[in-house]
Amino acid sequence: MGAVTARTAGDAEAPADQYALSAHIRKRFPGGFELAAELDVPASITVLFGRSGSGKTTVLNCVAGLVAPDAGGIRVGERVLFDAERKLNVPVVRRHVGYVFQDLALFPHLTAEQNIAYGLGRLAASERQWSVRAILEQFRILHVAARRPAELSGGERQRVALARSLVIGPQVLLLDEPLAALDLPTQSQLIEDLRSWNREHAIPILYVTHSQREAFALGERVVVLDEGKILAQGPPQEVLRAPRQEMVAQLAGFENIFDACVVSHQATVGTMTCRLEKSAVELEVPLAQVAPGAGVRVAIHAGDILMAVERPRGLSARNVLAGRLLALEQQGITVHARVDCGVIFQVRLTPGARESLQLDVGREVWLVVKTYSCHLLEPEPR
Repeated sequence: MGAVTARTAGDAEAPADQYALSAHIRKRFPGGFELAAELDVPASITVLFGRSGSGKTTVLNCVAGLVAPDAGGIRVGERVLFDAERKLNVPVVRRHVGYVFQDLALFPHLTAEQNIAYGLGRLAASERQWSVRAILEQFRILHVAARRPAELSGGERQRVALARSLVIGPQVLLLDEPLAALDLPTQSQLIEDLRSWNREHAIPILYVTHSQREAFALGERVVVLDEGKILAQGPPQEVLRAPRQEMVAQLAGFENIFDACVVSHQATVGTMTCRLEKSAVELEVPLAQVAPGAGVRVAIHAGDILMAVERPRGLSARNVLAGRLLALEQQGITVHARVDCGVIFQVRLTPGARESLQLDVGREVWLVVKTYSCHLLEPEPR
């Protein structure tokens, strides 16, 4: 299933914000899982980010009409798709929603061209042919038009699935982890193609992923879901690079999360000092309205920590910690290091840095942590 119906020709000149999506959804499932989400999605790309089972795909299914919420409402612009109080539930085929599933759901017996044309049966043959050719060219798959899905590469199949959903001019596009199985260069090309298409058409796109890379590359906004609830939303740089909740920090890949106690405030310079996990290790962190003696949680991304084999001097960074290298492990294109500074820090390096520093287990090193790489987390609700 690619798309479910088409925008009418008269809609093509509609203002960009006409198709803004508003979805206020409550849905309880057997077993106790409950989705309670309120989304206002502008005519741009919004990423639904979270671990498996957090409710991301359920949000898409509610917008598409495949799942009926127990309460709430869904609208695109002024057009109501679902209203629980009014018992209004527009059928899937009349919602004007495009949906690309994770498994693509291409018809194996049809060619790429026939798959894309599938939802255009109401158009005249000449108009249908023109529309299909135009989107084949736009997504750079004209050369595979006569091939069946089994004869296509993964990237080509993904482009056909996207083209099939977009050719009918949906008012909303739903994408459920569409790039998960593709290599990074192919992902990057498809991301740029999708951005280019939406610059012209300006519709709300909900894009489900648990990949941080995709969230940063694609999303103008990111909505973080966990256990059916929205934890945070906003620009990716704010939500994922500077998390305020511990669960968001974990989802965003912050490897270092410490218990700490506030020791003192330096209000004139906008910082405060915290002691980590009943140790002698102290860090200068951004100032917050937390009294000395109070407990806090501090998150630091492993990639934001610098390592040196001589004690650094003349730095603007306020935190320089002596430690001993406990472990080095190659993980993909990075090297993961564990360093004992009185508490254990996780640090990520490039293979080139490991080689140039001549790092080995047991070596004495120094870690450099900028004040604003230390993120204070809000207390977890009890």
